[in-house]
Parts: sequence; structure tokens; C-alpha cells
Amino acid sequence: MLPPMHARPAPPGFEDLVERFDHVAVAVGDLPDALPLVDLLQGEFRSGGISRRRFCWAQFHLPGATKLELLQPIDPDDDEHFLVRFLQRRGPGVHHLTFKVGDVAAAAARAAELGYDVWGLDTSRGRWKEAFVHPRTAHGVLIQFAEFADRPVPAHVTLPWVMDQLADASRRA
Repeated sequence: MLPPMHARPAPPGFEDLVERFDHVAVAVGDLPDALPLVDLLQGEFRSGGISRRRFCWAQFHLPGATKLELLQPIDPDDDEHFLVRFLQRRGPGVHHLTFKVGDVAAAAARAAELGYDVWGLDTSRGRWKEAFVHPRTAHGVLIQFAEFADRPVPAHVTLPWVMDQLADASRRA
């Protein structure tokens, strides 16, 4: 019998790398249509906006200190966009799991040392650094390592503001 999860040591080399599980991200074709699920799960809006990678995201606190993030592509007709391709191939659903790390480059290097296919390492942005473990080597799950500082969300970032940003970006697409 395995010891309880909290009693298990971290895998070798990850003892000081993974700070916590941060959120699950779900790809959706229409973010407003997914909001009833957030209500069912008793989610409270946390943050959101438009990514420089041309998608809208909205993140919600769920009971139990975890978060749910909804991702919608700005242009549903852009067959080159990673979310559009995901939705075309799989339909709406879990896109990735995000783990907060203290050093994304070290986490990516350690994962690669262990034989995982790591890609998309981006340390160019000051606030958000990330790397991904490909699902083909992670038992079918896209894993995101993210290095970021926990900070308060600006007061103007509300769900209606995010929906307005999405509407504006979609009109321009």
C-alpha cells in the first residue's frame, strides 16, 4: 500500500522545483457558453484577458483552493492556431495542467533529463515564464511549468471587462 500523497517525497530532482499545482485549463469554443459550468462548480472570477498568443482566458477560484481556466481562441477560423486545432481534433475539454515552479528552466531541464519531451521553453517575458511537457511522454496530458510571482489582480479586471476584451478582439479578427 502506498503512503498518503502528503507523505510521499517529491520525485528525485524535483524536491525544490514544483511549488504547487496551480490550475487546470479547459479549451472552449465559446467562453460565455462555458460559464454555467463555472457556476455549477461554484467558481469565483479571479482574472483574465487576451493573450499575446491570440486567445482569451478567464480564470476562476474553485472551492478547495484550486483554479479553473477557460481558454477560447480569438479567431475560430484560424486553422493554424493551437486552440483552434485542439478544438477541431478533440472538441472542448481539458487542455493542460499548470504547475507553478520556482525556476522554469531548471524544471524543464530536469524533466528532459528524465526523458520527457519538453518544448516551448520561454523565459523572455519577465512576468510569465513557461515550458511544456508533451502529452506523448506525459501519459496523454499536456503539462505546463510556469514561473511567475503571485500578485493581486488589478481592480479593473472583472469578468465583464474580459468579455468586452474578447468581443473587441473577435471583431478585429
